[in-house]
Parts: sequence; C-alpha cells; structure tokens
Amino acid sequence: MATMQIDKKDEEKFKRLGIDSALSLATIAPSSYEDRQIYHQVVESAQIIDATIERVSKTPNSLQITFYAHNLSCRIQGVLFKPKPYMSRAFNIDERAYFFGKIGTSQGHFQISHPIKVTQIGTLTPKYKTTLRSDVFKRLCDKYITQEYLSELPLHVVQNILQIHNPTTNIVENGEFKEPYLEALKFTELYEHMKRLHNKRRYFDSITCKASSYRLWATTLPFTLTDEQISAIEDIENDLNKNVAAKRVVVGDVGSGKTMVILAAVFMNYPNRSILMAPTTILVNQLFQESKKFLPTLKIALLTNKHEVENLDDYDFIIGTHALLYKELPLSSLVMVDEQHRFGTAQRNLLEKLVSSNEKRPHYIQFSATPIPRTQAMIDSAYIDVSLIKKTPFKKDIETSVIHKCDFSNLISHINTELEKGNQILIVYPLVEQSEAISYQSLDESSEYWKSRYDGVYVTHGKDKNKEKVLEEFRDSGRILLSTTVVEVGISLPKLTTVVIVGAERLGLSTLHQLRGRVSRTGLKGYCFLYTNLEKSKRLDEFSRCENGFDIAELDLKFRSSGDLIAGKNQSGKEFKWVDLSSDINIVLQVKQMIKNI
Repeated sequence: MATMQIDKKDEEKFKRLGIDSALSLATIAPSSYEDRQIYHQVVESAQIIDATIERVSKTPNSLQITFYAHNLSCRIQGVLFKPKPYMSRAFNIDERAYFFGKIGTSQGHFQISHPIKVTQIGTLTPKYKTTLRSDVFKRLCDKYITQEYLSELPLHVVQNILQIHNPTTNIVENGEFKEPYLEALKFTELYEHMKRLHNKRRYFDSITCKASSYRLWATTLPFTLTDEQISAIEDIENDLNKNVAAKRVVVGDVGSGKTMVILAAVFMNYPNRSILMAPTTILVNQLFQESKKFLPTLKIALLTNKHEVENLDDYDFIIGTHALLYKELPLSSLVMVDEQHRFGTAQRNLLEKLVSSNEKRPHYIQFSATPIPRTQAMIDSAYIDVSLIKKTPFKKDIETSVIHKCDFSNLISHINTELEKGNQILIVYPLVEQSEAISYQSLDESSEYWKSRYDGVYVTHGKDKNKEKVLEEFRDSGRILLSTTVVEVGISLPKLTTVVIVGAERLGLSTLHQLRGRVSRTGLKGYCFLYTNLEKSKRLDEFSRCENGFDIAELDLKFRSSGDLIAGKNQSGKEFKWVDLSSDINIVLQVKQMIKNI
C-alpha cells in the first residue's frame, strides 16, 4: 500500500518535530489530557462541577465562593487568591454553571482551588509538549492523524491511535495509557521502524550462485559441529545458492565457534574467491593459522600493514585487516567481516564495493560476538538476514564472584595458586590515569604494585601503539596482564584462567560478558572476579549467575528503566520511544509478519 505524502507546505513543521511521516506524528502522544467530562465522584485530576453559587465573599487577598455541586451532591468551598477584578464577575449568587478545577479536602471539607468558569464540557482535550505552538500542532494532528493517512496499519490499531489524539472516553489509568492504546503506539512505532529498514535494503544480482556442500568437509574435522553452527552454515549455503547477493549477520556468543562457520562458508564458496576482514593483526593471524589448518588444499593469503602479498589473483582466500581497503582487490564472490562493530559502515561498504563487478555484488556476511535480544534480532531481520549461535561447542566452567576490598587477601591467594599452575591472570582497570571522578585505582597507579611483587607483568591500553605486540608477548611468556577493556574482543589467550574487573558496576553487562569470555577458552577451570565498592549490586549478582550471552542481553534490558508510558521516555530499546524490547516480542512478531507482505 502506497504511503500518502506530506504536503510541501508542512514539511518544515515536520522537520522541526524531527519527523517526516504521518506515522511518526501519530506516535507523538499527548503528555496529558484536560478532562472536562462530568463525573459523579471526586477524581484525582482537575474536574468539572455542575454547580449553583450559594455565597460569594471577598477578603483583601482572596475571593471565597460556596458552590453546591449537583453532580457530586455536596457543598464545595472555592477560593481564588489575589483575584483580578474581572474574575469576580464570573461568580454570581444563585447562578448555575460549569466550573473547572482540582478538588481537594481542607479541615474535612471539599475545596476547589482557582475554579474557572467553562462553557465546553464532556470533552477530553489532549495537551502536547512539542517544539511547535499548540494550535499549529493540533492542526497538523487533525490533518494527518486520520484513517486515510494511517491506512497501512491494521484497522484496530488505527482506531486506537485516533482515540489517543481525539479521545471520546478516558484512555489513561494511573498515569499510563490503557493497554490497547499503548499497544497501538508500540505497533505504529515498530511498523514504521521496520518498514524503513525493509525499504533501505537493496537487492543486487550476485557474482556467483553456486555452493559446494560442506558435509564431506565437516567429517574431516577433529570435532563435531554444534547444531547451531550447522544451522548458521546451512543458512549461508542457501544464501550462496541464490542469484541475489546475500546480506547476513551471524551473531554468536563468546567462544561459540564462529571461526568454523567462516571456514565452512569459504569451503562452500570454493573454487570462487573469498575475502575476510578482521579488526586486529592478532585476530587476523589467528584466523590465518586456523584456515591453513582446516582448509589445507586452498591457497590462503595474509594481508596486513606489515605483511604484503604479491598477485592476490593467485589466492582462493584472502584474510586481512583494514589494509585490504587500500589494495586493488581481485573480484571475489564472498566477503566477510569479523567483529563487524569494530569497523565503520563506510569501511564495510567500501570492502564490498572493491570486489564488486558493475551491478553484481558479492555475498556479504558479517560476524558479531555481541549477543542481542531475540526481539532485536527479529527487528533487524527487516533489513538483514540474521543467524544466531547461542550455544558453545563445550560448556565453559567459569566461576563468577562479586568481591570487595575486604576480599583482597583472598584474591591474592587465588592469583598465586593459579600462577603456580602456570596459568595467566588478567586485571582490567576502568581508566589509564588517575581521576578524581572515579574512586578506583587507575592502570598507572596500580602497575607499580604488581610489577614490584610479580615477574612477567605486562601493561597495555587502547591508546598504546604497541598493544598488539604486548598482547602477543604476554600470550607467549607473560603471567599477569594489566589492561583496560582493550582486551574485550579478539585475542585468544589459551592459558588465561582468571579475570579481575575493577569497578565492574561501571561497565555494561555485555562488556563484562566479553571480558569474562577471555578466560577458559580451552576448557580450563575459569574465574571471573567483579571488584566493586558498592555494598550491594543486584545487577552484578544476577550477572554472576548468568552464563549465556543472549540471556545476559535480556538481563541487560531488564535492568534498564521502563520509563513513563504516557510521556514515552527512557524505554529499554535505545531507538524507541514506546517499544520495550524486554517484553514486546509478540508485537514484534505481528509487525514482522506485516512487513513480509509489503
């Protein structure tokens, strides 16, 4: 169904509101309602009384009025402080009229503060807080929030949206929209968001559309692929067999075996060429070694700033850092990006274009180790196909504990025990240098303590130009690594069994999970210590009992504020005003079905 366009003369007003469609306008809900319906009981908000004036008296600073409220069957004392002369003329003894104000109690009697005489009753008037004048905004609503402009939405959603902006009954309860109206706002917001994603997706012919079977190759591996690895591989197999260039993201938890999915994709694409870009030299080297081990018959090239390769046309699989972006790359039918969030959109797009042929594009697969909630995966699927790998090939045995200053001597004992076994320790600090804003030691402040007591202590951080060299040296011969969160992703440290995270409450749960994922990579017993100055942290306690990254993504949502559901603020979904990713999966499923049929 075609979307109705906004009139040119109204475009500037929409721009000032930060929107560009009637659907977006519809989700700007009233911040409150002025309720001028007649009730037969006292309500919490200001209300109408149908009243006869029995008495009026003046004092130097106030006007006192005694009403008999027929709708409430009681007397109410009204008071206006410092009234203007014209106000007195609105209150005449024995006159019956409608008055509007907030009713409270004083010394056991009902009192209405600053009552105003009104003629229009029986209405619920929306009040908005926007960058436009209220009358201008109201005219926009009257013009664009209509059955005609919202006709893409299901009829019941449209009817509830119309009620929100032109209510004929009370649609708010305890300061929140009643469920059908809140769901209508969520549906409208999600529908527009997912439709935009769907419309952004462009389809190109693929350079090749034939995949070899991975099954015989899988039997040569010294281990069995997990069901979820196989599911992701078969998703990619289907992609490679299509004449439309694939666009897929494979999201796998820390240690879920994404590398084998990458290698399976290369095998299925052979004899056509594949390219893989990864963010660090260390990670690229690891992937290169794995590729040579499990794809021994393919010609594989390693390309970094320090490692040049002549005649790339001769290779079946090219693995490199962002150095790939500065080379003349040969035509390739499969492009993959590992740890895709470490690259900008422009960099990822450039790699894809470098190996394209006119209007034909390579199949394009991104890999991410940052688990996302199931609802987010469904929303993203409007723009890009999504495969999730939730389980790891072997169960990690990592014990997570929340510790405090009083536990320091026990921590030292644990570190000594692990070092005696030949294992390695990682200690992550919140800052490189001292800061008065943070009550924890920095990397600089603490390094002297560890270096004076232990051999093999290495130090690095994000701005350290030699960080990759430091990490390699630590991996091969170090005992203790002091670092910031630079080690969150990428490097494999087989002997690392313990991570201590200082000021753990300052980090997001996904970052804590990534750091914890650095230990126990080869099945050793692992330990994660969350060091905090907080006496109690429910968030850290729950994290310590949760092991799966996708469960942690859901936990992260749970600890974000639900917000005010009439103002639509502070929702768990960063991009959304109304939608709550932790609880709105059913609405996401409904919208996804609708988007499929566009």
